[in-house]
Amino acid sequence: MTAAAAAPLRSVRAFVFDAYGTLFDVASAAARHREALGERHVALSRLWRQKQLEYTWLRTLMGRHADFQQVTADALDYALEALSLPAALRDRLLEIYLELDAYPDAAATLRLLRGRGLRTGILSNGTPVMLEAIVGKATLPALFDAVLSIETIGRYKPVPTVYQLAVDRLGIEAARIAFVSANGWDAAGAAAFGFQTVWVNREGAPLDRLPGRPLAQVRQLADLPDLLGS
Repeated sequence: MTAAAAAPLRSVRAFVFDAYGTLFDVASAAARHREALGERHVALSRLWRQKQLEYTWLRTLMGRHADFQQVTADALDYALEALSLPAALRDRLLEIYLELDAYPDAAATLRLLRGRGLRTGILSNGTPVMLEAIVGKATLPALFDAVLSIETIGRYKPVPTVYQLAVDRLGIEAARIAFVSANGWDAAGAAAFGFQTVWVNREGAPLDRLPGRPLAQVRQLADLPDLLGS
């Protein structure tokens, strides 16, 4: 945990989590094809994710929404072509994206938070079908009070109305919700909205130069309960 994380969160009534990259490892899809891809599985995973996020932002700016399943497929098509990888891998990679691995400390952390009387939820760009699949595969459904998709409004993070979905569903004011994301831009967007935001900075990346600063940084989900103090 970083020094910034030493100041505990206070008066928090709920923890809301981003899904992709935060609770679930987006690199696990390409990693399962390590034999076919060789070392290029890392490059594929990074470019796929980069284009996936870019397409969400650009489609929101254009006012031309497509759901996250379509955006994910479009981003994969781009990445496979850019890296000259076999298109035959496409369908299987998209199937695996519905079976992403949860980070090893996810379930235990959620149980600890709920054991302290806190409500927990997911707020994600993913479609309801995608979220149901990965949450179910990880046997986590009982650990969430709400699993929320941006498809309700058809706009992607970090549009403020996306974060409002959690406030409306949980009935808790933004200042008493801790929002947790491993995506620096998402943490910034959530902080600008008014959440107490925690950035899961697993790779020790620099802070994004954006409005909205995370209240704390941690290196893993397991550090979250420590932010609450005694």
